[in-house]
Amino acid sequence: MASDTKSKKVLEDFGNKIVDQIKKGKNPQIEMSLRNLSNIVYDTKDKILKLGNKMSSREFFNVAHSKKFLQTVEVASVIKNELLSSGKHSSLRDVFYMVKRTIPGTNVNLVDDQTESDKAIEDLEVITDFSREQLHVAANKMGSVAGKVIIEDKGDTIDWSRMGSGGWSIPSITDELIFKKVNAKYVLYMEKAAVFERLNEDKFWEKNDCIIISSQGQTTRGIRRLLQRLYEEYKLPIYVLTDNDVYGFYIYSVIKYGSIALAHASERLTIPGVKFIGITGDDVLKYDLKKHYIKLDEKDYSRIKQVSEYAWFKDNKDWQRQFKLMKDAGAKVEIQSLTSKGISFISESYLPEKIKKKEFLE
Repeated sequence: MASDTKSKKVLEDFGNKIVDQIKKGKNPQIEMSLRNLSNIVYDTKDKILKLGNKMSSREFFNVAHSKKFLQTVEVASVIKNELLSSGKHSSLRDVFYMVKRTIPGTNVNLVDDQTESDKAIEDLEVITDFSREQLHVAANKMGSVAGKVIIEDKGDTIDWSRMGSGGWSIPSITDELIFKKVNAKYVLYMEKAAVFERLNEDKFWEKNDCIIISSQGQTTRGIRRLLQRLYEEYKLPIYVLTDNDVYGFYIYSVIKYGSIALAHASERLTIPGVKFIGITGDDVLKYDLKKHYIKLDEKDYSRIKQVSEYAWFKDNKDWQRQFKLMKDAGAKVEIQSLTSKGISFISESYLPEKIKKKEFLE
């Protein structure tokens, strides 16, 4: 692929630059955008989190930098020579084991924990301006999709409407999927697989001309990229359905604005136009779900305070009202509490009604 050739060229240039520094008798160094909280800014125009203009330098002849320097170079070598050159993909765990070895002449391991190789991969995303997926590194796949969509995946034609009760298992790399046919009015994303299974069994996607997508908790990069592609390439509205708790609100926030950890990849993952469909504090009152309250603990209150003060939430009256409703109730409510109104209440009444009336939060 053309992108693979470009990725290899950028990594070659990266390596050659280090070699040139060594030949000139200089202290080899790697420069990149600083990846910490002090250099993460909220772009009010684009409404996404981004890296700022601060730069950092990692020098080989610096005791504090040398190991990370070596980790970055070794991971770059593995990606170029083992993955891009062969056209094959590996998991984050695979890369960890491929670089885990003892540094010659020492009893020190190049990496002791996967978080070290993971961070080196993230550094290379910043250095090369290529995503982890474009560098042929994949994470675990955790998600399902169903709808009237036909795609091509590495030569195989797949119909999302014929994948049975579990839906199609979303791969970790979704950039390479080719859409052959998309027949949908919107995309409904939900955090819980159990809710997906209910909607899928009820054929919600067929009756309402939509695509349903789920994950297991926090949204994976592959799912976020898939959502972004459907939003940008097919102009499909994206609606997010989560529990009525601060962690559900945060999941929506990450899809819409990005996350601190992945601020360097925001433009490839965020969807500024995404809307929140529920569950809201108003739904809890409207559908009499108070008997299903789950009491907030200290961790919940602390997280509410933190998330409610994010730049995109703190001046939003509608969202501040939701945080207040939750705090006043001293409780959170799960999506599945809607089944108390009937096993298919969520698919037959709750969602169709909210979508028809456009009862969204932004």
